[in-house]
Parts: sequence; structure tokens; C-alpha cells
Amino acid sequence: MAKHNAANARIKREYFQYLKEAGRRSEASIDAVAKALDRFEQANGHKDFRKFHRQQAVAFKRKLDEERAVRTGKPLGRATVNSTLSALRAFFVWLAGQPGYKSHLRYGDADYFNLAETEVRIAKAVRHKPFPSLETVHHVLSAMPFETDIEKRNRALVAFALLTGARDGALASFRLKHIDLRDGRVDQDARDVKTKASKTFSTWFYPVGGEALEVFQDWCRHLREVLLWNDEDPLFPATRIGIGEGGGFVAVGLRRDGWANAGPIRKIFSEAFAAAGQPYYNPHSFRDTLVQYGERVCPNIEAFKAWSQNMGHTHAMTTLTSYGTISPHRQAELIRGIAVDQTTPSIDPATLAQVMATLQKMGGKALS
Repeated sequence: MAKHNAANARIKREYFQYLKEAGRRSEASIDAVAKALDRFEQANGHKDFRKFHRQQAVAFKRKLDEERAVRTGKPLGRATVNSTLSALRAFFVWLAGQPGYKSHLRYGDADYFNLAETEVRIAKAVRHKPFPSLETVHHVLSAMPFETDIEKRNRALVAFALLTGARDGALASFRLKHIDLRDGRVDQDARDVKTKASKTFSTWFYPVGGEALEVFQDWCRHLREVLLWNDEDPLFPATRIGIGEGGGFVAVGLRRDGWANAGPIRKIFSEAFAAAGQPYYNPHSFRDTLVQYGERVCPNIEAFKAWSQNMGHTHAMTTLTSYGTISPHRQAELIRGIAVDQTTPSIDPATLAQVMATLQKMGGKALS
């Protein structure tokens, strides 16, 4: 069985360039498409794409149903299958319009990559994502040591994630110049910071209480006044490795550059939660924590809109649909707390009408 097809490789490169330049897709998104195409080629014996036939799509769907995930050994999740097939359908629709392929392919054949509607609903079903309560994060912070520079950094990292809801890619790329302690603000400047979709926006520290703000302020002062670092230095520097007394590699301090990726950040979170006797929650889950907290403390729609913009969302509907799902425990608590014979609404009709009009208006806009 062939393991490579030069013609396929050339047209795939053109497609990836199209996705990047015309489709404005990220590298991670293009990598996912490349993986889907590679999976199809392996299953199809690397046949020339010009010889594509609808039966190949049908056979590939059956093969996906038989595959097992490498990590779990379980059948592939419907979400994985759906994203793989969607990527392939989009590719063959594009391919059918390219010179040298038009006479060989038909647009309609790409539709054979579609899943049944019931399976698509399963793949796209919104499921509750576990996230820590605000009290849990405060407990983890209080349990973290802060004697060494590395320990101070780790503690400040968790505190900053709670104060801002910043994604882990951004956490790894902030510099001191992005922080304004006087104004209580961080500038997520896409020229330097790895924000989602390269979006630039400012985030004011969320009023989460506890010692998070003090922990982070102390860290910034430590960097500037004790380590004498400047604006261009990383906010969360990488760990410097040296040779220990036993001859092995050990952490000996901080480097004057940041992390290349978010892997070390997730490890810090994992160790911090484990040391506090808590299950692991990744940095992104703090965004859910903040949204749930915001839903409780924001007094009106304008306040929640500001809370939403603070996360980098253009529309509050994005915040509500992506992070606003109420946990089953809280859902039950709210339902049971509603009095059956309640005659006076807790939300006045004018406010309720404003909410409905706002959501209806936002629902027609693209989410960002």
C-alpha cells in the first residue's frame, strides 16, 4: 500500500495556503484539517484525489465507526467523527472547483461525508464542563507556598488567572509592560500576547475578593524592585534548570524569558490543586468560574455586558452560550428555591423585557 502521493501533497499545500490566507484560519485549525486529510488518505490507500468517489466517503465513515481512540481504547467520540468529516467535506467541495480536478469531481459527492442528523445533534450537544468554585480557588491559593521565586511565580500565576480569566496561551506570553497596577488593568495586546483570534482588548481585574489581588501585586513589585526587571521582561518567566548536588537536573531559579507554550502552566495548576486536595482544573476553567460569579453579582445588563467585554467577548451572548451553562447542582438548587405560589416576580417586567430584547438582538449577530 502506498504511503505517499505527490499530487495529493501538492494540492493539500495549496488548500492549507487557501485556509490561511483567504480563510484566515489559525495554525491549530489548519493542523486539525491536515490530520483529517491524513486519516482519510491512510484509510483510502493514498489514492489520487482525482479518483474520489462517493463510496470512498461511505467506506471511510464506516471505518471511523470501527476505530478506537489511542488514549482510552474507546470508540471515537461523535464530536471527533463529526469534525473530521466536516473538514473532509469542505476540502472536497473546494477541490471540485480547482483546475485539473473539475472534470473528475462532483460537488454533490462531498455531501456523502455528512453524518446523520441525530449523530450531529449528539456531536454538538452542550455538556456541563466542571469548573472550580470561587471558594475552591481561594483555598488553593492559600495552600500554595511562596518562599522561593519559583513558588512566588506559581502562586501569582494562579491568582492572575482568577483576576483576569486569561487563556493559558496569553498567560505564557504576557510581559510586565502589559500590566497597569494603578488602574488595575492588563492590556491583552495581540502584537505580543497570544490571544484568541489575535484580538486586542483590555481586562480590568475582576473583583473576586480574597488575597488574589494582593498576591499578584506583590509578585509584580518583586519582579521590578527585587529582581530589577523591566517592561520587556516576561510576567511569568520560565524555570531555570541547573545541576543539583546529586548531579541531576533541578530547578534553580527563573530565566529571563517566558514559556514557549502553555504546558508548564497546566502542570503548575495540576500540582497546586493536587497539593490542596482538590481535583485538577485547567486554567481555561477559571473563565467558567468568573462567568458564574458574574451572573450572581452583576446588578443589571449593562454590568454583565462590561463583565463579558472584560473577557474579550464582543457580545454578551457569547459569554452566556459558551460559559453561562448552570451546573446541574446549581440548577437543582435554583429550581427547588422557586416558590410555586410566588405572585410577585423578582424581576420587574421592564427589566425582563429589556433582557429578552437584548438577547433577541444579539442572537442575530455573529458570535465572537
